Amino acid sequence: MVKDWQELTKLTQGAPVTVERVKLVSSGIAIEGSFDLPNLARLSAEDQVFVMAFVKCHGSIKDMEKFFGISYPTVKNRLQRIGANFNFIENFPAPPKTNEDDNVLTELEKGGISVEEALRRLQR
Repeated sequence: MVKDWQELTKLTQGAPVTVERVKLVSSGIAIEGSFDLPNLARLSAEDQVFVMAFVKCHGSIKDMEKFFGISYPTVKNRLQRIGANFNFIENFPAPPKTNEDDNVLTELEKGGISVEEALRRLQR
């Protein structure tokens, strides 16, 4: 399988690839259509090896330095360059809940305030 992957990488030379047929080996079911390769598969073979090594090193840049015999800035720069190929979703933590939030929800449960009033208070 690795040999096939290396041959495909040589053949495509980094050009965009679309897969038109996928076959599930276990069931023999084939699906035809137009499928883009996952972002990781679109990386060059060298970059894929680098990412696999990074995972194998549990994300340790120090281990990557030793493994490849390169400097810390070189590892960081390469990761930054590879990371630029991906769209990441920003994850903003929710603001910490306060006792006042609990009081508003308790009042709402008891029917002391309306949903609109509860939302207004919680948005503060």
